[in-house]
Amino acid sequence: MAAKILDGQALAAEIRAEVGTGILEMQGNHEVTPGLAAVLVGEDPASAVYVRNKRRACEEVGMFSETFEMPANSSTTAVLERVQALNADQRFHGILVQLPLPSLVDQHQIIEAIDPNKDVDGIHPYNMGKLLQGRPDFIPGTPGGVQQLLLRNGYDPAGANVVICGRSDIVGKPLAILLMQRQEGGNATVTVCHTQTRDLAGITRQADILVAAMGRPNAITADMVKSGAVVVDVGINRVEDATRRRGYRLQGDVNFEPVAAKAGAITPVPGGVGPMTIAMLLVNTLAAARISIHGRG
Repeated sequence: MAAKILDGQALAAEIRAEVGTGILEMQGNHEVTPGLAAVLVGEDPASAVYVRNKRRACEEVGMFSETFEMPANSSTTAVLERVQALNADQRFHGILVQLPLPSLVDQHQIIEAIDPNKDVDGIHPYNMGKLLQGRPDFIPGTPGGVQQLLLRNGYDPAGANVVICGRSDIVGKPLAILLMQRQEGGNATVTVCHTQTRDLAGITRQADILVAAMGRPNAITADMVKSGAVVVDVGINRVEDATRRRGYRLQGDVNFEPVAAKAGAITPVPGGVGPMTIAMLLVNTLAAARISIHGRG
């Protein structure tokens, strides 16, 4: 394979070490240990694994964490009550409500109920507004992870044509905003593609940096990629595979081997963006703890 593999596991370990140092300094200077509360509604296996990995990462860096599990048939009112209790709980500087929520729960109400100072996912309207203005306190984890993968591997997006396939509220939209800002890690020319985009392949072939966040396995094929492009695969899809003990394997949105033979750099799945998302959540929780002490800048 010609492409450089962008190792999210190794870079996430580096960032976790930086967070761990910050936590030791906070404990020494202020006697404060950052705390993260995770709310998991329902029994979605992928969400449960993700929350468990986040808890392990918290433990590794010396951060306090606790998961609050709720049944899938929980009402919006019940989840709101849980969030409001965590807003008032001084042990927790960050609150993560694992998305997506079951259909019975009004996701927008829940997001808007989180204290913006504890919104470590960075998706409360207040924090999204600050991101839009180019002065975020919390950068959503996956967009922040993608940006750090690019910067720390020497792929500054400044001046580059960036194409993002996917317009979700937690990846596509905030990543587009982040990469177009007039500041370090931004200054890109950003195009966002979606289900109504005409001539998708014609647009993706213009990308110096191509981000796939579509939620469809193998959606990006080699003929859609410019030679030498940097390809960032955000997708994590479960694909049935009878040869695996679990009966499935994880597959990104990119057809990896053919694209890797053509790209200049590419993220693997798993081991690419996923670990970075968790690492950036820890960065945000440390930032939230600092806000609790010093206030917002």
